[in-house]
Amino acid sequence: MASGLFALLDDVAGIAKVAAASVDDVVAQAGKAGVKAAGVVIDDAAVTPRYAVGFAASRELPIIWRIALGSLRNKLIFLLPGALLLALIAPWAITPLLMAGGAFLCFEGAEKVLELVLPHGAHGAAKAGETAGDPAALEQQKVAGAIKTDFILSAEIMAITLAGVSDQSFWMKAAVLAIVGIGITVAVYGVVALIVKADDVGVALAANQRPGTSLLGLRRPKPGEASRLDRALRWLTQPLGRGLVRGMPHFLNVLGAVGTAAMLWVGGGIIIHGLEGYALSGLGHGVHDLAVAAGRALPSAVAGAGEWLAGAVLSAVFGLIVGGIAIVAMHWLVEPVLKLFRKGAGRPAPDARRES
Repeated sequence: MASGLFALLDDVAGIAKVAAASVDDVVAQAGKAGVKAAGVVIDDAAVTPRYAVGFAASRELPIIWRIALGSLRNKLIFLLPGALLLALIAPWAITPLLMAGGAFLCFEGAEKVLELVLPHGAHGAAKAGETAGDPAALEQQKVAGAIKTDFILSAEIMAITLAGVSDQSFWMKAAVLAIVGIGITVAVYGVVALIVKADDVGVALAANQRPGTSLLGLRRPKPGEASRLDRALRWLTQPLGRGLVRGMPHFLNVLGAVGTAAMLWVGGGIIIHGLEGYALSGLGHGVHDLAVAAGRALPSAVAGAGEWLAGAVLSAVFGLIVGGIAIVAMHWLVEPVLKLFRKGAGRPAPDARRES
C-alpha cells in the first residue's frame, strides 16, 4: 500500500513538473510574441491618451477604463477565436493578412508624417468643433472611435502573436494569444492611465505645502503649521509637480513621435519578412547586410545596438515608402472609385425618375 501511495505521489509530482514546464513554455512564448508586437503596442499607448483630452478630470479614468474593456472584448471575444479559426482552416492566409496589416501600419505612420510636414488646418478645426456638443454624447463618440481604432491595432497584435507561435499546438496558441491579449491590454491602459493623470498629480504636488504631513496628498492633514519633514520635502515635491505639469505635453509629443516611428518600423519589417516567405528575399538580405555593415563600423561595445538600430531605421524608411504609395493610392484611386460607387448607388432608377 505504501509503495503504491509513493508511486502515486511520484506520478502526481511528474504531472506537476510537466504542467509547470508547460506553463513556463506558454509564458516564454507569450513573452517572445509580445516583444514582436512592441511597435504596435507603443503606438497604441501613444494614441490612446488623446481620447481623454478635453474632458473633466473626473471623467478621464472612466473613459480609459471603458476603452480598456472594449479593447479586451476585441481581443478575447472576436480576435482570439478568429485567429484560432484562421490557423485551423487557412494557415496560408496568415502571412498575407500580416502583410496587409503591415501596409495599414505604414499608411497610418506615413499619414502622421505627412500631417507633421503639411498640417491640415481644416481637420484641426473640425476636431475643435466636436467639443462644442453634449459632453456625454461626445464621450460616447470618443470611446467608440477609440475602440474601433483599437480593434485594428489589436488585430495586428494578435496576428503577429499568432505568426510567432504558428508551429505550436492549438491549445498553446490559444493560451499564448489569451496571455498576450490580456497582458498587453493591462500594460497599455495602465500606462495610459498614469500618463493621463500625471498632470493632475503634478498640480497636486506643486500646490501641496505639507507633503509629509499629508503623506504626499494621500490623506487630509489636520490644521497646523508645516513640520520639519514638510519643509524638507517641499523643495523636492513642488519642483517635481511643476516639472510634471510643464513636461507632460512635451512627453506626449515625444511618445507620439516614437509611436509613429514604431508603426513604420514594424509595418515595414512585417512586409519585408512576408516577402521573404514568398522567395522574394532580396530586400530582406539587403537590409540585413546594410545593418551588419553599420554595426561593424561602430565600436564593438555598441556594434550590436548599432546593427539593430540600422535595421530598424531601414525598415522604417521602407515602411514610409510603402505608406506614401498607400496614401497616393487611397486618395487618387480608392476614394474616387468609392465616390463614384456611392453616387451610382444613390441615383433613383429610370422608372422612378419618370414617375416623379
